[in-house]
Amino acid sequence: MTSIWDHANPHLRDLSLYEPGKPIEETARESGLHPEEIIKLASNENPLGPSPCALDAMRGALAGANFYPDGGCFHLRDALAEKLNLTRDHIILGNGSNEIIEFIGHAFLRPGMEIATSENAFIAYKLAAALFGAVTVEVPDTDYRFDLARLRQAITPRTRVIFIANPNNPTGTLVTQEAIDRFLKQMPNDIVVVFDEAYFEYLVAPPDTIRFVRENRRVIVLRTFSKIHGLAGARLGYGIAHPELIRVLQKTREPFNVNGIAQAGALAALTDEEHQAKTKRLTKEGREFLEEEFAQMNLPFVPSVANFVLVRVGDGKAIFKALLRRGVIVRALTGYNFPEWVRVSVGTMEQNRRCIAALREVLAA
Repeated sequence: MTSIWDHANPHLRDLSLYEPGKPIEETARESGLHPEEIIKLASNENPLGPSPCALDAMRGALAGANFYPDGGCFHLRDALAEKLNLTRDHIILGNGSNEIIEFIGHAFLRPGMEIATSENAFIAYKLAAALFGAVTVEVPDTDYRFDLARLRQAITPRTRVIFIANPNNPTGTLVTQEAIDRFLKQMPNDIVVVFDEAYFEYLVAPPDTIRFVRENRRVIVLRTFSKIHGLAGARLGYGIAHPELIRVLQKTREPFNVNGIAQAGALAALTDEEHQAKTKRLTKEGREFLEEEFAQMNLPFVPSVANFVLVRVGDGKAIFKALLRRGVIVRALTGYNFPEWVRVSVGTMEQNRRCIAALREVLAA
């Protein structure tokens, strides 16, 4: 009997699977702990949860769950357009921003084409490229930061898309406006440049990439409701680009890809600026606490502008497992070039203190 792989898409055979942060429920089963005893600081989630306004809106939307959702997400796209001073036609919604990365692959990648990104970029870019038979060209970072000059040098006639995560996951570093301006000034207009800005709302003085959209550059800006809005479980992200580019991406989108409950929650979350500000304050306080504690323990870390910190602990996988036994979930960076590091998401101050106490115990042992 022949193998099913003889008939499947050959690009899938060696495709790695994305490994998400370990769920609380699975950790509870394996450790014998109660779920309430476990803290999850692995997936850069909002420890405050969704806005109360979003929760109310989603509960209200449940009554209409028997109807198909608004396939064009018109109300939400209008609200985002008003916030960004753009039009509805500049915006596309996805089942998380990961789906929009897939839209980009459908639109622009095929076997033999290339994407370019950092060696330490979000792993989803590489996985999406492999899914479409494209090649990922990875360039080294400088000080754990995207090196845009090296990215520019990596462009070949086969390059179709460049992915720049800003701030970057998992390093938490930011590329400056000056570096972005210089990079795009040298960029051929037949290459699509994607700025993945999942952590945009945590920044104090963020670079302005939307102006390149207004200038009709081939730029796509990705943002999400998963982080500061606390709606990771609802799965909703959006892309911002010139309407012509959005029309191309819309051709790749499945009907009803964003459910109505998520749309209702996101629409309400946009209006709750108090919840966003509270999350931002909590994140700043927690991030500074974690970095101060790592410094006291003489653990090298990458200064972050996002809601997580990358810290060098020795054997990342062993430390991850030891913390799990103590009911603390962090992220071992399997699939990245950081075997000696773990990534710690910012939680509540109580969770941050417990994480540090457990880490001190593990390192002392």
